[in-house]
Amino acid sequence: MVRFRKVIGLELRRGCDDRAVVGGMDRFLDVARADKSVAALLAAAPRGEKPYREMAPAEREGWLRAVLGAKPARAAAPQRSRAAPAGAGQKAASPPGRAAAPDPLEADVTAVRGVKGAMQAKLAKLGVRSVRDLLYLFPNRHNDYANVRTIAELQPDEYQTAVVNVWSAAIVRLGRRPGTQAVVGDDTGTMRVVWFNQPYLADQLKTNDRIVIAGKVSLFNRGRTMENPEWERVGTEDLTHTGRLVPVYPLTQGLSQRMLRRAAKEAVDRFVRFAKDPLPPALRARHRLPDLQTALRQMHYPDSMEAYEQARRRVAFEELLCVQLTVLEQRLAWQEGRAPALGSQGVLEAYRQLLPFSLTGAQERVLAEIVADLRHARPMARLLQGDVGSGKTAVAGAALAIAAANGYQGALMAPTEILAEQHYKTLTGLLGRLEVGGRRLRIELLTGSLASKSKRAAVEAVASGEVDVAVGTHALIQEGVTFRSLGLAIVDEQHRFGVMQRAALKERALNGGPVTPHLLVMSATPIPRTLALTFFGDLDVSVIDELPPGRLPVKTMWVPPDDRDQAYGFVREQVRAGRQAFVVCPLIEESAALQTRSAVQEYERLSRHVFPDLRLGLLHGRMNAADKDAVLQAFRRGDLDVLVATTVIEVGIDIPNASVMVVEGADRFGLAQLHQLRGRVGRGAEQSFCLLLSDDPSEGARQRLQLMEQNNDGFSLAEADLRLRGPGDYFGTRQSGLPEFQAADFSDVRLIETARGEAMQILRDDPALSKPEHAELKRAAARMKRSVTGEVS
Repeated sequence: MVRFRKVIGLELRRGCDDRAVVGGMDRFLDVARADKSVAALLAAAPRGEKPYREMAPAEREGWLRAVLGAKPARAAAPQRSRAAPAGAGQKAASPPGRAAAPDPLEADVTAVRGVKGAMQAKLAKLGVRSVRDLLYLFPNRHNDYANVRTIAELQPDEYQTAVVNVWSAAIVRLGRRPGTQAVVGDDTGTMRVVWFNQPYLADQLKTNDRIVIAGKVSLFNRGRTMENPEWERVGTEDLTHTGRLVPVYPLTQGLSQRMLRRAAKEAVDRFVRFAKDPLPPALRARHRLPDLQTALRQMHYPDSMEAYEQARRRVAFEELLCVQLTVLEQRLAWQEGRAPALGSQGVLEAYRQLLPFSLTGAQERVLAEIVADLRHARPMARLLQGDVGSGKTAVAGAALAIAAANGYQGALMAPTEILAEQHYKTLTGLLGRLEVGGRRLRIELLTGSLASKSKRAAVEAVASGEVDVAVGTHALIQEGVTFRSLGLAIVDEQHRFGVMQRAALKERALNGGPVTPHLLVMSATPIPRTLALTFFGDLDVSVIDELPPGRLPVKTMWVPPDDRDQAYGFVREQVRAGRQAFVVCPLIEESAALQTRSAVQEYERLSRHVFPDLRLGLLHGRMNAADKDAVLQAFRRGDLDVLVATTVIEVGIDIPNASVMVVEGADRFGLAQLHQLRGRVGRGAEQSFCLLLSDDPSEGARQRLQLMEQNNDGFSLAEADLRLRGPGDYFGTRQSGLPEFQAADFSDVRLIETARGEAMQILRDDPALSKPEHAELKRAAARMKRSVTGEVS
């Protein structure tokens, strides 16, 4: 709601020109309406007679002010039919006096029989709050209990199902706690069954009860035994826990499989019939996909594994299609305007002559792609990626020089002040001596920690056009920051910014005019091809796949706990040889929940007990900007031997004399992040080393650490990281805004490409998804869009 009101306020301040957000107000209202509080506010406002884009400025202003002044009824459900000007992407209006019928799948999860307060709270921990959420909480796997056998046919070490009679059931002590032991049988023999920590089952299982049991069979005293099997009474019309492919769901504390299975099956049985299929029949037929209701049933309780795989493929296709529609729509929205056509006009040669090095072949190739984009009035939207140390900033500097030579400003936005300051220093070195129009370029730093007087002066210089290149953090997109003539926007570390922040940077450029800046996105984290296709499909991709000559690969070693002292001895040897070292910890301070070393405590321990004779510094994100800068400058000057830090140094730190990277709690990091940390060393002429310390790594962590030892290629490590951890953990879902896919698999390149092709064709034929056959697809894409872009807040 806060974001919604800000956008309305910005549109009013701009004179209602329909440019407050990328794509216009109609598109924004269509997405924003998914927020219940926004929907309620819009429902209480007077209904417009036509789309916003067709209103005169005075009509727009009147309607917007009416929206801001509306008072929604407290208990009223969102009524989409009255939510916005007609044609602004909503459903057709309901007849007068009748509210639009609510979607049963959007009902609270307590609408499912058996889900009450305590279970509702546990489901919320799994992200399940509505009926739809429960239907889309798919099993991790299925146990095959479909093969019913007699007791005599049961085989050890296999999961099987048997129909048996209960001969006896009693409470017994199993280990230190009471449980239930039963003797069951059929015409072919008897068998012992035990349930640990479930003594209450002894009262539920009565003599001569006929039950179905399913589980893994073992041998005990030469007799067959089942431990903790699933069970149900015979006579249940539709078996839930046995006698079929039985779902195994993700759980949280206090929630059992039986509880969740019952709830999920109730949701499937009662609510699947209300699921409306976003995929038009012709599209489903073209790709041989089942309808949504069939797919949802088969995802939970499949008739066979083949039926399950068909259902998974269908749900995955829908997820991928919605993401592709979202990112391709963002591309179209960005390129709606006109950008300045920027010619290189000899400035590139002057730039190359000032460089203290020659660009690599890969840098030249990528630069040519960017130059070709900049020549056109269609706004560039390009992703520039390369491995650690491949020279992305030098290429970005060339693009900024071209913008300045054409009389336009450039902006580079970074996610952290440390990275912004590093870029400022680098670009000052690359561009500060370049003359354009008889004067040297002016580069300005704009961050949140600047003193108010300095910040005000920088903002004024940017607005007046005195600044050629503005480098900063989110401060660049704050209210009050405008550019006189922004021609090129560069966003570093793309995955840490939402699409709306890109749009805000565009807003700073518009300043009442129609110019859209060219966009160049840089990623220090190599992005696997499938991930780039899926989440960065709105961008053309350029790859710097060559490192500068003379770079020695960093030698990486996983150090077992017993060899920690040897690692410290090696650090001391490197310091004696005139080198410096990093020690990186996962946390700033100790945590009772996480058993790992923290930067503050490790700094104190190393200073007192391990390196009392060396000069140590401490750096972490909670320090103020001045203190952080002082520590970094001291390390850069060589006044410190060892810098103990958090991952705040993951990107943007360039200390050529640092030759050792020690990573504490290395098992807590993914491959991509470990590779970034390793990239902080190896920037000088000397051999560099990365020591990975981990006291008790899991099997998955061991795999990652071994891969780090064997591989220095960031792109192959990125592919491995994606396979091991998925896209959310690869970037960090919370910071990146990536949706949690329920069915899509990033190894299925063909399905991703097929979904992308369909999305492109759909948007070519129906850019606004306004055709009746695309109504449900539009709603599904809007739900996905909220998770990808975070546009409603």
